[in-house]
Amino acid sequence: MGSLSVNGWWTRTTSKYASSSTNPLRLEQSSFICGNLIGLYGVQNVLPSKLCSGLKFSPRAFASRKSFKKLKKDGTQKRKSVTDSSSSNDYGQDDKKVDPSENLTEQKLISIPSRSSVLQACTVTSGLIAAFGIIIRQVSHLASVEGLPILDCSSKVSFDFEMWHLELITGLVLLISSCRYLLLKTWLDFAESSEAANQQVLTSLGPLDYMVVAFLPGFSEELLFRGALLPLFGFDWKSVLVVAAIFGVLHLGSGRKYSFAAWATFVGIAYGYATVMSSSIIVPMASHAVNNLVGGILWRYESKPSEQR
Repeated sequence: MGSLSVNGWWTRTTSKYASSSTNPLRLEQSSFICGNLIGLYGVQNVLPSKLCSGLKFSPRAFASRKSFKKLKKDGTQKRKSVTDSSSSNDYGQDDKKVDPSENLTEQKLISIPSRSSVLQACTVTSGLIAAFGIIIRQVSHLASVEGLPILDCSSKVSFDFEMWHLELITGLVLLISSCRYLLLKTWLDFAESSEAANQQVLTSLGPLDYMVVAFLPGFSEELLFRGALLPLFGFDWKSVLVVAAIFGVLHLGSGRKYSFAAWATFVGIAYGYATVMSSSIIVPMASHAVNNLVGGILWRYESKPSEQR
């Protein structure tokens, strides 16, 4: 809307009435448009009737096309700015929304099996692995007795134990535990795989439960891989590498990546070498179990500060 002005003129005026200060005009109840006066409230009460009859107000509105277009343009820009600000707020809220895939990933990491489920799975799995290893050893023994060209696994790898085996076990524990600790600090992919596996297995367990999940898999896995498959494949360096590769591949899954499989392959080679040297299944069994226990204790110790934060 354009500007509105008021042209008021007097046909008759006297200085007496013009200088009168009684009954002042009340501007707060007068009419204004765009800051311009268009009507005076109580003008008849201030001026005499004779003088008012000669007073004429000629409100004249004039709005050029340019000013009208300018005001219309300003109003359009204001509405546009309000719309842009509201849309920017909407976009800001959209940016703050969390990706559903990230929530699903967090839920997967948080979903931890219960203590009873972990212990039951560990016991059943270890029992099946040990049974499979015992069956292979017995079948190979019977086949060897019958004269078949199959190595007797029970004779090649026995349960005998000698004092010098303690030195071999200690060396394996120090080698594998120190290597694992260094890799956790330097190899991010391996650290993530180990963390995922440890969270699933160890989070809900108590300190004494660590003994169960450390020793049962250590005994059963070594009975199968180093006590049965290793002598069955030839009991030499080739069989050590083949069995270690199988051992590494079977450690994939449950959040464990190829880096963890490579680590398991290296560990399998070390245990296979110790088995060939000692011809005793006790050496890899004890080394494997103790290394599992050391790894679990270190993980529990390092995870406590992060939980307290």
